[in-house]
Amino acid sequence: MSSTFRIRRSIEIAAPPERVHALLDDFHEWQKWSPWEDLDPEMTRDYGGAASGVGATYRWSGNRKAGEGRMQVLESSPVHVGVDLEFAAPMRARNRLDFTLTPTGTGTSVEWAMTGPQNTVMRLMSRFWSMEKLVGPDFERGLARLKSVAESV
Repeated sequence: MSSTFRIRRSIEIAAPPERVHALLDDFHEWQKWSPWEDLDPEMTRDYGGAASGVGATYRWSGNRKAGEGRMQVLESSPVHVGVDLEFAAPMRARNRLDFTLTPTGTGTSVEWAMTGPQNTVMRLMSRFWSMEKLVGPDFERGLARLKSVAESV
């Protein structure tokens, strides 16, 4: 079994890349589309660094489902947003999120990928619960919400 994992999903959005980019590049906008934002209505959020783009940070703390963690935008261009994702709870993990935007004739193709290390425990668990099965449906739900928000503006 691999010591790393990679999950990716994509969707076609009938909106220009700059509209989609604005929803990804600014953590304040994630409440509109992220599949995890509604896991805990009492979740606390703290924004720091730049308002958006490189250096923007977002911390959250919620119930057992939402967990606790931090994100930071590491890279931002009109066709890409790279984010460092660090979980403190329920399990410690550090992963990388990459959103790739490809202009199409009718809008934007968006790919959402997550990569990260798999420690021994995660590799053993992946025999029963792969990251693909655990996180893939969340990515699909998030991309569908992103599509809905981007197309309704």
